[in-house]
Amino acid sequence: MVSSPLSDQIFANRQIKLDTLVRLRWLAILGQTLAVVFVWLGLGYDFEAVLCLALVGLSGWLNFYLHFQFQKSVRLSSLQATVLLAYDSAQLGGLLYLTGGLQNPFAFLLLVPAVVSATTQPARFTIVLASLITGIATLLVFFHQPLPWTGGTPPDLPVLYVAGIWIAVILTMLFMSVYAFRIAQERHLLANALSATELVLANEQHLSNLDGLATAAAHELGTPLATIQLVAKELERELERDDPIREDIVLLRSQAERCKDILGKLRSLSGDEHNNFTKMRITALISEIVEPFDLFGVEIIQTFPDDLSNQPVLWRNPGLLYGLGNLIENAVDFAQSCVEIRARWTDNGVSLRISDDGPGFADAIRNRLGDPYVTTRATKNTNEPDTANRGPAHVPPGNALNAGGLGLGFFIAKTLLERSGAKVSIANKDTQQEARTAKKDHEISGAVIDIYWPRAALEADQ
Repeated sequence: MVSSPLSDQIFANRQIKLDTLVRLRWLAILGQTLAVVFVWLGLGYDFEAVLCLALVGLSGWLNFYLHFQFQKSVRLSSLQATVLLAYDSAQLGGLLYLTGGLQNPFAFLLLVPAVVSATTQPARFTIVLASLITGIATLLVFFHQPLPWTGGTPPDLPVLYVAGIWIAVILTMLFMSVYAFRIAQERHLLANALSATELVLANEQHLSNLDGLATAAAHELGTPLATIQLVAKELERELERDDPIREDIVLLRSQAERCKDILGKLRSLSGDEHNNFTKMRITALISEIVEPFDLFGVEIIQTFPDDLSNQPVLWRNPGLLYGLGNLIENAVDFAQSCVEIRARWTDNGVSLRISDDGPGFADAIRNRLGDPYVTTRATKNTNEPDTANRGPAHVPPGNALNAGGLGLGFFIAKTLLERSGAKVSIANKDTQQEARTAKKDHEISGAVIDIYWPRAALEADQ
């Protein structure tokens, strides 16, 4: 568990509610009360039961104070939550001091505050709390009241056994804290990345719907413009040629006609003769995606089968457009001089390969690509969203694993393409050659991204 600015930013938006800690403490109070009363009255063991109940009552008073002093919806800062969890650790340490220290089988409850902190707080606060719990456990090895036992004579446990319990408590706390922290961090990262994906897809969907909105606007405005044009014609006929108002009427009619022509063009966007705005052949779709990158100084080669008669017809899916555009932009960014886009299709499937002559995928991130926040791009300010970094794909070896950017580009592209039914895989051009020639030194000779769709899931007429 390593503290980092990224983890701090992630957990800063995941502040725990005060009501959650209060409810957890009520559960602990109930369990502690039942345990003390059962051992004291049920088993008849002699120990400082009154002091134990006083410590339990102190926690109950604190819960009542927090309940009536603050609203349930209050979210605690990391420091406030750590202070409350530290109190819980100290209170449990006091109970264990009165009931045998680490010899008490309930000593493992010391792990609970650390695990709660690891799930909801930045790493540095969990480290502080774990250090406090370690100190409490160490003190309990040497300072504690006798373990409650029948007849008042508890067993004399060997020092080595008690030391083993101490080691077990500390190691279990560390393991569970690190495990809980990593699971929570990955869940938060994935949730944030999926939110970014949904936002990108929504924006692309809005752009895709603009032609429909334009058609609707043209339809609604057509009638009033026709009325204006008709009235202007009537006024123009009735006015004398030398009337000063006639020139304004002529201008009004001409501008109304111009507006009518513009609306006619907008209305035609969704017409049958402009089906490229709803569905298009795969060759046209790829050409449209590639067009914005033709001015980047990198040659983009599009390769299709000789027979184009059976090519797929695709819906103009915003997610598909954004995902493929993302990968092509990334290939252009890292290519030396050439990017090749090769499309193939059969009656059962459609495959697309995007390759370049750049440095290829770095070994350090090749197995992690597709996870959110994996990037090797360097940005000027890593605290700002890297909107330009739409694909942290392949970089020269030796670059830092997280030099900059959010690393969401490839994740978003892969997620959007997989939603369209695709399977995405990555490799370097020389991977297969290396497998055949074991003596050859490793040389990265370009990145390759293979995408495959079942044809039935991709075609527009399905």
